[in-house]
Amino acid sequence: MLEILQSGLHTSIQDLGRFDYRNYGVPVSGVMDDYHAKLANQILGNDENAAVLEMTLQGTKLKFHENTQIVLCGADLSPKLNRSDLRANIPVKVSKGDELEFGKRNYGVRAYLAIKDGFQSSEVLQSRSFYDGITEKSRVTTGDVIPYKVFSGKIQSKATIAVQQEIFSSNEICVYEGPEFDFLSKSQQEQLFNTIFSIGLNNRMAYQLEETIKNDCPSIITSAVLPGTIQLTPSGKLIVLMKDCQTTGGYPRILQLDQRSIIRLAQKHTRDQVYFKKLSIL
Repeated sequence: MLEILQSGLHTSIQDLGRFDYRNYGVPVSGVMDDYHAKLANQILGNDENAAVLEMTLQGTKLKFHENTQIVLCGADLSPKLNRSDLRANIPVKVSKGDELEFGKRNYGVRAYLAIKDGFQSSEVLQSRSFYDGITEKSRVTTGDVIPYKVFSGKIQSKATIAVQQEIFSSNEICVYEGPEFDFLSKSQQEQLFNTIFSIGLNNRMAYQLEETIKNDCPSIITSAVLPGTIQLTPSGKLIVLMKDCQTTGGYPRILQLDQRSIIRLAQKHTRDQVYFKKLSIL
């Protein structure tokens, strides 16, 4: 089992999410950055949907109570295994009693810890992803223990996969027109694509952008929304919905992020800046 010695800012168990229950109002949830979660599982030879530990920003400290192998991918949060620096994107053996801790953030926001055969926490609605109201809790807390399978086999590959720095460094957010995009005037559309936006309050549910766009759009009936949907609020602020978002909303849906840009945004921090690039549907 894995013992949580310090839970950090926001640490949770996530897989790729639960996809067959949106019609019942159940959010998708799942990892915010599915590229790095899938990569970590791939390096270990796990199923891509194996449950991982998603750690946000800082502070997490863990203790392993059985032998296994792990891989870290995603944000660089200064990981140390038994007080020695730990490399990312490469499988590492851990033994009973080993401790893994995270310190200063160097880049990115979310790091992913994959373990051989995945974490064996409880499944709810065909997913292990934490979500308040669906699972018992929305995040791990100090003192929690998470089961995993013992593994003492050999490391199959020691090749290191290079970090894709553009995920962390690029400020470009690629978007498609949303269903209500044409509610905007030409000048509003131009403003949307000529403005550099600063990230405000953010969590697993949504990212708010600080700058505003004039909103004189007509109201809409409550309609379906998805992770990556950008809503225009009455105040003119933009809200980018993320993995824990609701399944319906009543604000105009003016843009929709592509999958790569959801990943980029998930690795952005408060006050980071982004801009939109419009994509065409062929």
